[in-house]
Amino acid sequence: MRIVFCSLDARADDWLQSLRDALPDAQVQEWAPGAPPAEYAVVWRAPQQFFDAQPGLRCIFNMGAGVDALLGLRLPPGAALVRLEDGGMGVQMAEYVCHAVIRHFREMERYEESQRAGQWALRKPLRRADFPVGIMGLGVLGASVARALAQFGFPLAGWSRTPKSMEGLRCYAGAAQFDEFLAATRILVCMLPLTPQTRDIMRRETLSRLLPGSYIVNVARGEHLVEEDLLALIDEGRIEGAALDVFRTEPLPAQHPFWQHPRIRVTPHSSARTLRDETVAQIAAKIRALQRGEAVSGKVDLQRGY
Repeated sequence: MRIVFCSLDARADDWLQSLRDALPDAQVQEWAPGAPPAEYAVVWRAPQQFFDAQPGLRCIFNMGAGVDALLGLRLPPGAALVRLEDGGMGVQMAEYVCHAVIRHFREMERYEESQRAGQWALRKPLRRADFPVGIMGLGVLGASVARALAQFGFPLAGWSRTPKSMEGLRCYAGAAQFDEFLAATRILVCMLPLTPQTRDIMRRETLSRLLPGSYIVNVARGEHLVEEDLLALIDEGRIEGAALDVFRTEPLPAQHPFWQHPRIRVTPHSSARTLRDETVAQIAAKIRALQRGEAVSGKVDLQRGY
């Protein structure tokens, strides 16, 4: 069994050693032009040249939950594409989103302003019932976020392409229920995969349907959000602010207006990082299952994009 590793970002030596430790019977090597054919590939942002040189791949494991970087490439015919279902990201994503939601609800920015001004200024407690949270995307990570937020008593709703059912969550599905979902949401959390259907899903038309005084948390992909529309809606007073971890251009350009906007919090795509040990354990378990002829979860429908 031969496994080839190809990543434009990750340190290959650490990943190669972890894969070899987890799969001692496999031949694991970093890809270079001219490398022998392999059955399995572990990739992150692999170039087209890699796939052209490996036409016999049986399965491609993506080192992340989002596979949008691969969907525009020509993958080997017959090769399954498997996304990372968690890899330690679920708890990180839940931490980030809960922090963003609670920080906004508890008006921590106002208290920070008071501190800078040297003012001891109590604020009237707000009602959680007035801050319904809507989560777009109810996959593995979205469900993890929903379960974490449920501990804090906010009214919760979720929207997905197909019908889902989760305890403590009012679920909406499909285009027919999207407007109803938005109209019931004050804090909007984007957890969607990036597909042609979800690109620009957060734009003036849709964001204007949220409850007044809305707040945006985006931890999915920058292309989900039309940045100019968000800025305009904040400046108009229709949206109170946003916590943004992903952007159309990364790193975020130095002159981008998000950096200095008083109502926008910027983090550098850090809401959930792939953890090597957890990721390798998941991939190794799936490779062993495939070797036994068993089905594995996380296979991507290339037509849907997730």
